Amino acid sequence: MTARANGKLTNRERLLYRTATGLVLAVMVFSIINFIFNDHFPFPNGPEGAFVHLGFPAYFKVELTVAKILGVLALVIPAVPFKVKEFAYFGFAITLVSASIAHFGRGDASLSVLFVMDPLVFLGLLTVSYVYFEKSHSLVEAKAS
Repeated sequence: MTARANGKLTNRERLLYRTATGLVLAVMVFSIINFIFNDHFPFPNGPEGAFVHLGFPAYFKVELTVAKILGVLALVIPAVPFKVKEFAYFGFAITLVSASIAHFGRGDASLSVLFVMDPLVFLGLLTVSYVYFEKSHSLVEAKAS
């Protein structure tokens, strides 16, 4: 049976979706833990935290941490409505693009190009996750109609 015939993703598609989603969520949880317990990462040489280094106000760290926690919960909890999950994907995409721009604008690429490229790699994984999320939702709707 194909994905279209039974209204579900194929095993390969499900594996891609779960792997991409798991990696993105792991990165988000890692950043949440870092924001709470170790604001100096990845800039251990100076007394400033990452948010100060990037020129963000102190309250932004709290807002971003709460938003990431809510986004992770939205994607992990199956009963969360489709539209809420879409907002979580969109929020994570904005966060990853903004992180890349902020590090580039601050000149962190001169320390390591990974500061700029790393968020874009995870944006790619987020895109893969979203494509299969959307596909699984459209298959369920097609089966229901």
